[in-house]
Amino acid sequence: MTSGDRRHRLGHFTLESGATLPDAWIAYKTHGTLNAEGSNAVLYPTQFAAQHGDVEWMIGPGRALDPRTHFIVVADQLGNGLSSSPSNTSPPYDRARFPVVTIRDDVTAQHRLLTEGLGVRHLALVVGYSMGAQQAFQWAVSHPGFVERIAPFCGTARTTAHNAVFLASLRTALTTDAAWLDGDYTSPPRRGLRALATISAGWGFSQNFYNRGGHRQLGFSSIADCITGFWEARYAKRDANNLLSMIRTWELNDAGATPGMGGSLARALGSIRARCTIIASRTDLYFRPADLEAEANLIPGARFRVIPSDWGHMAGAGINPEDSAVLTEEIQALLAT
Repeated sequence: MTSGDRRHRLGHFTLESGATLPDAWIAYKTHGTLNAEGSNAVLYPTQFAAQHGDVEWMIGPGRALDPRTHFIVVADQLGNGLSSSPSNTSPPYDRARFPVVTIRDDVTAQHRLLTEGLGVRHLALVVGYSMGAQQAFQWAVSHPGFVERIAPFCGTARTTAHNAVFLASLRTALTTDAAWLDGDYTSPPRRGLRALATISAGWGFSQNFYNRGGHRQLGFSSIADCITGFWEARYAKRDANNLLSMIRTWELNDAGATPGMGGSLARALGSIRARCTIIASRTDLYFRPADLEAEANLIPGARFRVIPSDWGHMAGAGINPEDSAVLTEEIQALLAT
């Protein structure tokens, strides 16, 4: 059974920054049915610039997340345009005035959705890609008794310095467009969105992918066509203020900043009690395998796996069947433990 697109009302939702979003909500979609024991719930948060319909490649009979056996909740991040976001919030928190959101704010909203809205008291798994991986790590740190397993892939528990440089380039691309108007634009800053897409094109796939002509696997005859038809198409449908809000959330990602952890990532990850499989892409330029492996070594009993792919960060996006097969195998193996 699949539910339609739904919202859970959060009321006046106080963020970690101290700001309160009036009449806030979190959007979501469910697949499958919660069993009588409440033991089969899986949380699948969205990633940067994605909405719940963009991540459903992993859900279905025989796939990594099977609705015949699990109750799968796909939760939209704050700022993604479906949950409370700059584009859909009333003044004084509209547009660029939308307050700072952290990954812990996302987790708090999701916890309320699960417990207040859906009657979930236990999660068999939290699985997530990229920014979704950030949320999976945070769930295991913030709610150790609630989460049985996590499977973060192509994402880290703390944003690295080099990753932050990439994010700064995305922000600059958007805000230097003359149409930006400090966030109060009346029509989208299209040049800025195209620049953001072009930067992402250079980071999202690996050097080897482009050098061997991997864009042809996507149906594009040239790299220029790939940038336009694949990358620009991904971002043209997103609101610039929403993207900037999520960039800021990504920059602030740090499980070590969880209250009680004293700013220590080692302490935060060492506190995780969930079974954990961390999966990297061998050629990911956003989140290097070495960074993921270093974090895995801080988590008691964690398994670290690498997708042997030249698709870079996009190995986790459900585009290449060979990469998706690796993810499916690892996630199904974790659920079977």
